[in-house]
Amino acid sequence: MSNKIATVLRVAIATVVGSAIVFPALYQPSLDHLWAALKSNAFYQASTFETFWTVLCYAVIEPLITVVFLQHPEWRLAAKHKKTDGPVSRPDGMGGPSSRLPQGLAYIFPPLFLDLTKKMDEPASRPHGMRRPASRLLEGLTYIVPLLLLDLTMIKKFAGVPLEAMLSSGNYDPALARSNCGGNTCQVNFLMPSVHNFSFSSPLQTQRALPDVAPSSRRLALELVASFVIYDAAFFAFHLAMHVLPGIRLWHAPHHTHAEIHPQVTNQLHIFERMGLVLLANFSLNIIRSHVLTRTLFVPLFVWLLVEIHSGLDLPWGYEKVLPRGWGGGARKHARHHAGGEGGLEPYFEWCDGALEYGKALLRSRQPSE
Repeated sequence: MSNKIATVLRVAIATVVGSAIVFPALYQPSLDHLWAALKSNAFYQASTFETFWTVLCYAVIEPLITVVFLQHPEWRLAAKHKKTDGPVSRPDGMGGPSSRLPQGLAYIFPPLFLDLTKKMDEPASRPHGMRRPASRLLEGLTYIVPLLLLDLTMIKKFAGVPLEAMLSSGNYDPALARSNCGGNTCQVNFLMPSVHNFSFSSPLQTQRALPDVAPSSRRLALELVASFVIYDAAFFAFHLAMHVLPGIRLWHAPHHTHAEIHPQVTNQLHIFERMGLVLLANFSLNIIRSHVLTRTLFVPLFVWLLVEIHSGLDLPWGYEKVLPRGWGGGARKHARHHAGGEGGLEPYFEWCDGALEYGKALLRSRQPSE
């Protein structure tokens, strides 16, 4: 069954991505209409859009996978290593599928099930440390506040947007572009931050200038693939540093303070690690001068995969089963990393971890035997 689901998904994704690259004209009318609607939308024009869009995607995706986690204990990776009758996060192990109330629904809508759950024991499928959404407001604030500060102070720079429009959005005189460039087209550095020109009339960066033209489906597909490959390698280096450099190892410690890994561990991060994750995602998109629509599509895919690898689940539709064998790491590999701290430094793929292991083996082979 698992192989069948993965095969269907593989064929569907390959068809969409392949046709998007080979036949972009098929998708262009729809993309033009979509972009025209987005570009004229006040919320989409706001400088804070991407922060709220990311929070919304996470607020939808993480609870959905948490429901799957609670409803399908037989998929939990801990259950595959510990076959007993109690909760996984406790010494007596993990029970089989429960025939009691749907714990996933009780998790999301506790008032609806309050009276019934009072009559039951503590749910066997809920690991230690898992919290209801209402008790995670502080966690949400620690994520959103630093990003909103950046949104409201930094100019948004996107490919396809004239420099004059970027300057105008940041409360600068657009004539500066012409005077500083001598009438020629200025080259925008997408990796260097630019601060808003604060004034009484424009105290905050509230708007972002958007490109006039929609991207092609070929550009969207190629930019999405490239950005994930770049992020994967960049975060691998950052993650490795957090495991080996004493000065920043403390940043990563909160992410490993759990018993059984579960979806909520995804955002169990020190503020510096969380900011590093977000900035590396931005870097991966900026360095290839991605279209704004690419960024919009990147977010739900990024969040889904990030939650999936922390899900602690052997999902029948796990992305590592959909990708060609040996390409994706998946939740199993990342769970082993959380259990022992070895390997699994790469978030999504296998190539960087493989290169690191090859390098280690090469060094060992060159060491003189005693």
